[in-house]
Amino acid sequence: MNTHKMEVHNHSPNLIFGKKTELYFAILCGIFLVLGFTIKKLSNFPDWTSLSSYIIAYFFGGYFISIEAFKKIRKGSFDIDFLMIAAAIGAAYIGSWAEGALLLFLFSLGHALEHYAMNKAKKSIEALSDLSPKTALVKKGHQITETPIEDLKIGDVIVVKPNTKIAADGVIVTGNSSVNQAPITGESMPVDKSAIASTENLPEFKHIDKKHIAFTGTINGDSSIEVHVLKLSQDSTVARLIKMVSEVETQKSPTQRLTKKFEKWYVPIVIIVVIILCFAYLIINETFNESLYRAITVLVAASPCALAISTPSAVLSGIARAAQKGVLIKGGKALEDLGSITTIAFDKTGTLTEGKPKLTNVIALNNFEENKFLQIVLEVESLSNHPLAKAIAKDITKLHNISYKNTATNIKAIQGKGITAKYENASVFIGNLKLMQDEGIAVANSITTQMDSLLQNGHTVMLVAFKKEIIGVLSVMDVPRKTAADTLKKLKAIGIKRMIMLTGDHQNVGNAIAKQIGLTEAKGNLLPEDKVAAIKNLLATDGKIAMVGDGVNDAPAMALSTVSVAMGAAGSDVALETADVALMSDKIENLPFVIGLSRASKRIIKENIFISLGVVAILVPVTIFGLTNIGLAVLFHEGSTVIVVLNALRLLAYKEN
Repeated sequence: MNTHKMEVHNHSPNLIFGKKTELYFAILCGIFLVLGFTIKKLSNFPDWTSLSSYIIAYFFGGYFISIEAFKKIRKGSFDIDFLMIAAAIGAAYIGSWAEGALLLFLFSLGHALEHYAMNKAKKSIEALSDLSPKTALVKKGHQITETPIEDLKIGDVIVVKPNTKIAADGVIVTGNSSVNQAPITGESMPVDKSAIASTENLPEFKHIDKKHIAFTGTINGDSSIEVHVLKLSQDSTVARLIKMVSEVETQKSPTQRLTKKFEKWYVPIVIIVVIILCFAYLIINETFNESLYRAITVLVAASPCALAISTPSAVLSGIARAAQKGVLIKGGKALEDLGSITTIAFDKTGTLTEGKPKLTNVIALNNFEENKFLQIVLEVESLSNHPLAKAIAKDITKLHNISYKNTATNIKAIQGKGITAKYENASVFIGNLKLMQDEGIAVANSITTQMDSLLQNGHTVMLVAFKKEIIGVLSVMDVPRKTAADTLKKLKAIGIKRMIMLTGDHQNVGNAIAKQIGLTEAKGNLLPEDKVAAIKNLLATDGKIAMVGDGVNDAPAMALSTVSVAMGAAGSDVALETADVALMSDKIENLPFVIGLSRASKRIIKENIFISLGVVAILVPVTIFGLTNIGLAVLFHEGSTVIVVLNALRLLAYKEN
């Protein structure tokens, strides 16, 4: 049925039976239809008794349909509701009250069932609005007061008791707990959270370490925590999700737009054909009433009810299923486009990789003792604020169990080359080959060969010199996500033929990552404008492409792609706003599920269109030649509508193969 019909259902709580009014009216129509038919068969009752029963059935069956038809007529258009009302009035005119009442009963019942099915799909999405608790426990000094979440202010501290919902987006300032983030991110396992050291000079919400972040609507574990509020209730992640989901239905898919155009000219043509058939008695040997009966039967058979509901029901079910997995798909266009993608471009940092440099190799040279080597590196790197230095110091402490003793001094950064410092009154140099050459430190060919091998494999390599002698080599790398290779295998299995990395890193780094995880190709040394050019080239050669990134740094390239997919969007307002598809968790492994779901949705839309048009194509000739009656035409007509809806609802149970 047309999506506009959902408006009636949405206003139904003001009606006599609330949300179920339309269903109850359809059932009452059926009851009075059966009553009228029974009375008619009992010869000892006068005709007016059965007629009265049929008229009451007409009232209940035609009530909502008439309202919708009248609304459309006032706007100057005719739709399926008008066709059904015209058919029922025509049946009454020729005395076929029972068949007219049967038509209205099945059509109004179909209406009600469609609304039920559509609302079942919508409920999975609208459940988001029930995530937020209504109140929060605000701590001020030693006092705790219960406050509506709408009255929370940035900077408030709220107490979250064990096994209760978190009432605001913020950072944990007291306590450690595990938090169930499934309602927002779709993660199946609780996530460990801990208190942040300080709330002073906090970075943007999206840049705060995720182990300190709390989202509205997520469920605290077994320990009490306190959360420093960073977003007002109307700006929380869940509030933004609800707002965007409410706009989903306005984003029509290409198929929806096509069927709407089809209906615009199809319905008037049906009306013209039916009017012509009313006068068939002038050409063939039959009465006017027989011609009118045939015309009414054709009117029922030709009504494109199943076609009108075939795409919206599948789109809504697909979007609802994605929401259950922590994925926001912004409308039917994104859903359908994603289902036809065979090329995906990936950002590297934070998408295919961890997004953080890791210490990958520690090689002590010239018989220098490894622990001493690591101690020197730790002492020097701990004094630097450079991200690579911080990563090296952190991993030496964590992986090699070596403690920082604060024994290095006089650290100095040498732009583009490395750093130097004093350790045990001797100079230490950590940096590239140019630094060593400038300092007159000899580097053996065997060492440069070793460095070249690491560089070719995507590592960033540093030489370490102490007392004017090379004592070792370090390498760091933004390592691939553990799930990246398996994810790409799954994408290949579901028909993604081309997977390309677009990165600002050196081509060697791109090639190394691509080889490790199974990408088809990598393009390195790209500035943001180069990524845009790369996307333009891919669109020219491959037609449709998806771009997967963080939705922020790659915004221009993502905006140009057919479908943009943002990862880890739960913490990023920009990603939520700009991406066509937002993976709320930071898990790339959800990508095959989303693409598989989109393909299943596209397939079901095609099946539904085939079923709906197929039934019309069979029924119309059969009814034109008078080979069936109104009752059978209605059964087949409404049966196809129910089949289409049930077929679409299968998407709510979709599982990745």
